[in-house]
Amino acid sequence: MSIQTENIFYKGWHNNLRLSNGDVELIVTLDVGPRVISYRLNNHKNVFKEFEEQLGKSGEKNWQMRGGHRLWVGPEDLTRTYAADNTPVVYKEIKSGTIKFLPKPDIRYGIQKELQIQLDTSGSKVSIIHRVKNIGKKIIELAPWASSVMAPGGIEIIPLPEKKPHPGPPESARSPKDYAPNQQLVIWPFTDFGDGRLKFNNKYITLRQNKNLGPTKIGLAHRMGWIAYLNKNILFVKRIENYKSEKIYPDNGCNFETFTNQAMLEIESLGPLIKLAPGKTTELIEQWELFANIKNFKNEMDINKNILVKI
Repeated sequence: MSIQTENIFYKGWHNNLRLSNGDVELIVTLDVGPRVISYRLNNHKNVFKEFEEQLGKSGEKNWQMRGGHRLWVGPEDLTRTYAADNTPVVYKEIKSGTIKFLPKPDIRYGIQKELQIQLDTSGSKVSIIHRVKNIGKKIIELAPWASSVMAPGGIEIIPLPEKKPHPGPPESARSPKDYAPNQQLVIWPFTDFGDGRLKFNNKYITLRQNKNLGPTKIGLAHRMGWIAYLNKNILFVKRIENYKSEKIYPDNGCNFETFTNQAMLEIESLGPLIKLAPGKTTELIEQWELFANIKNFKNEMDINKNILVKI
């Protein structure tokens, strides 16, 4: 089946672009955003969280959570990061299944955001290119930041690098690197390791969304290239760009962050911090995929059997 695009009404918004290839559907808001407000397999529910009280509205003075998938600019602050994206969006079809979305330029901060979505002709694979252009007259420092707000009730799977044995006494080591750390974990002041949502295992970290517990967050210098979220037997896989050790990342070196509270769970990727010259653009790429009928897991062997084989 060829890729179909159509302008549709969606939950109060009159202008939204629907992309479908017969296997999967994406809906991107045009009255605000852009947000990929829905991503779902045919005959299944949206994997993203939608804040119903904020749907169908526009023109608000302040930034709105809304849900779905969005492009932010880091490092996080209370002004540029939370600049309102509550005005209309224009789009252009580059080729079948590849659409570019442009919100209104943010003159105050000298940036132009852009989303480019490319849907495969079959299956659920989609590539999302997040671009930020400096439209001002001065060099600005920033990092592109992409966040997917997942529907509640699921569990996130974060792979870890392969374990290596301790080299033993110095005469047994091949080099000082044998004793060096190879992973980096960043912790926020409201993170509680004792509430049971986060589990650190041998091959994976898991984080369960819990409707009864408040905010918690961790970040990683993530080198494994993917993260997954299993919710009601639907598996969402996000593939992110490789961590570049020679680059500087926001939040003490994070190219991946995850946040959860009572309402949702966010899966976030970040690009390196860059001093962006006037007229220049930086970009961050993600790939998504969905799988149905995935069994729940009890341990890491189950993850390997049911989930790792899909990666």
